[in-house]
Amino acid sequence: MPAARLLRTLKSWLRRKPKLPRELQAGCDVIEAIDAGGLPLDATRINRIARELGLEVSPKAPVEQTLARLRAAVGRGLEGLAMQEAASRTKGGKK
Repeated sequence: MPAARLLRTLKSWLRRKPKLPRELQAGCDVIEAIDAGGLPLDATRINRIARELGLEVSPKAPVEQTLARLRAAVGRGLEGLAMQEAASRTKGGKK
């Protein structure tokens, strides 16, 4: 039975995804959809996600401008998480 236990453990490790904050995950999802060829049809949704990430967005701002700022904010958020993870690893954190 140790082989079965090892297999279950390996499967659980492979299924794990890094957990992102909800607003950052929403921003990543929107950007991935746009990069895959989707068009942002709902400007209010884009503005809401941008506001959740801490951006000030004018309702009159063009969607393209908001998307560029959203893309930059998501990049900064992911970079910050990566830096936190690297710092916790060097300080002896478990991950």
